[in-house]
Amino acid sequence: MSFVPGLGIAKGMALTMRRFFAPKATIQYPETRPDVAVRFRGRLQLLYDEMGNIKCETCFQCAQACPVECIDMGGFDTKGRFHVHWGAAEQFAERREGSALRRSGRPVPDPAYEHFGAVDLEPVDAILRKYDYDRSQMLAILESIQGVYGYLPVAALKRVSDVSAAPYALIYGTASYYSHLRFDKPGRAVAVCLCTACLLAGSSRIARTLAGEFGTRMGRGPGAGGVSLQQLPSHIRGLHSPLVTLDGKPQTVSHSGAAAWARALAGGTVA
Repeated sequence: MSFVPGLGIAKGMALTMRRFFAPKATIQYPETRPDVAVRFRGRLQLLYDEMGNIKCETCFQCAQACPVECIDMGGFDTKGRFHVHWGAAEQFAERREGSALRRSGRPVPDPAYEHFGAVDLEPVDAILRKYDYDRSQMLAILESIQGVYGYLPVAALKRVSDVSAAPYALIYGTASYYSHLRFDKPGRAVAVCLCTACLLAGSSRIARTLAGEFGTRMGRGPGAGGVSLQQLPSHIRGLHSPLVTLDGKPQTVSHSGAAAWARALAGGTVA
C-alpha cells in the first residue's frame, strides 16, 4: 500500500501508455487464419451451475455425434430408477463382441433393455385436445394422464411428444421434477400433505417416519410391501391436519403412531 497520493493512478496510466505503443498481437480473423494442429478439436469444458452440479442433461447428442465413438455415458435418472447408457461398445472389453455385431449390420440384443408396455392412447389424445396441444400446459396434461392411468406410462409420454411437438426432454423433465408425478404402476400409495397447516401439525415428521419404515423416499419407487410414499399436490378442503391418505382415502395418523401404522401397512395388515 502506497502513502503517496495518486501514485496508484500514475502506475496504472504508465502501464496503459506502455501497452498503447507496444506492437499489437491482434489477428485479423477470418482473413488471417491461425495455425492449428491437425488433430486439434478444442478444449472440452463442462459447465457447472451455482450449486456445483454439472449442467449435463444426458441428451446423448455428444455420444451420437462423436466421430470416433469415444464418448460413453451411463447413469440413473433423477429418481434413481432407470439405468441409461449410450456409448462406443468397442471402448470396453465386455462390449467388443456386441460392437462387432453392430458394425456387421446385425442387431445386437441388449439383455438389460426392456421395451415399455403398450397402453390405450385414446385418453391421451383426448387430454391433448382438451388443452389444445399447448406445451405450456404440460404439468396439467401430465396430471390428467396420471389421473387416467394412475401413473405416467412411457408410451403416453412419447405420444404427447409426437403429437404436441414438445421435446421429450421437456416432458420427462417436468414429470421428474414434481414429486407427485410417478412413472411406476401404483401399488398401495401413501400421500402426505406438506402444506403450511399440515407442516405446523407435524406432517414433515410423519413423512420422515414413514420414509424410514418403508425404506424409500418421497417421490421414489415403492418401498417395503410395495408401498410408495408421495406428496399430496394440495390440501383437500375440509379435512384435518396433518393429512395422510392411503390410496386416496384420508387416514388418521399421528407422529407417535406413524411407525406402527407403517409397519402394519407394509406387512399387509391394514385394509
